[in-house]
Amino acid sequence: MKEISESITSFSLEISSRLTEITEWAAVGGLGEAAGAIAQTLAEGGVIQAFGTGHSEAFAMEIAGRAGGLIPTSKIALRDLVLHGSHDVAELDSLEGSVLERENGVAEELFNLSLVDPRDIFIIASNSGVNGSIVGLALAAKSHGHKVIAVTSLQHTNAVTAKHSSGMRLSEIADIVIDNRAPFGDTTLEVSGGGGVGAVSSITGAYIAQLLTIETVQCMIRAGKKPPIYISANIPGGDEHNNALIGQYIGRLRRDA
Repeated sequence: MKEISESITSFSLEISSRLTEITEWAAVGGLGEAAGAIAQTLAEGGVIQAFGTGHSEAFAMEIAGRAGGLIPTSKIALRDLVLHGSHDVAELDSLEGSVLERENGVAEELFNLSLVDPRDIFIIASNSGVNGSIVGLALAAKSHGHKVIAVTSLQHTNAVTAKHSSGMRLSEIADIVIDNRAPFGDTTLEVSGGGGVGAVSSITGAYIAQLLTIETVQCMIRAGKKPPIYISANIPGGDEHNNALIGQYIGRLRRDA
C-alpha cells in the first residue's frame, strides 16, 4: 500500500505542478489573444469549430455542448466521415480510429462535411500535433480563411517527425498555439520494467478549455456583450434557456454522438 500511495502522491504533484504553471501563464494574459479572437468571432456571428482525435476528442467535447460552455460551438469528429460522408464504419474499428486519424487525405472531405461558416474559428487539439487528419484539417481551415487555435504538447511535437505530406506540425500552422504542458509520451510515472503511466494531457486540456471559456466570457462582458452560455438541462428552465439560444444557430451546430 505504501508504494501505491507514493505513486498517487507523485502523480498528484505532476498534475498540480502543471495546472499551477498553466494558471500562472493564464493569469498574466497568456490566454488573452485566443480568448479575444474567439470573442470577436462570436460577436460577428461566428461559431467555434472544435476538433480532436483519439483522446483529444475529449477536449472538443469540453468546448462544445456542455453546461457552463458557450452555445455557438460545434464539434467535428472523424466519425462524421461515416455518419455524413462516404467512409465505411470499418475504418473506425481500429484502435481510436487510428487509420483515419493518420490519413492525410481525409481532411478536405471532413472540412466539407462540417457545418462551417466563413465567420467561424477553429480550435484543434492534438497532443502530438503531427497526425495527418489533424494537420490536414488545420491546413484546410487556413486555406479557407479561418483562424486556427492549436492546443498541443510543444515538448512532444518538437521531439517527433512530422507525418503529414506537407512536412508541417499543427503548431506550425496555427495562428495561436497553447501548450498543454504534457511531457513527451504524455505519461509522467515510469513503470518498473519499462513503459509509463499517469497521462496528463486530458486533464490539462480540460483545464485549458475551461479557462479559455471563462476568459472568452469575460472578454464579451467587458465589451458589453451578453455571453451565450449553456446552463444544465437538469435544472428548471435549462432546456428552455438553451433551446432559445440554439435556435439562433439552426443548421450550424453539430454534436453527434
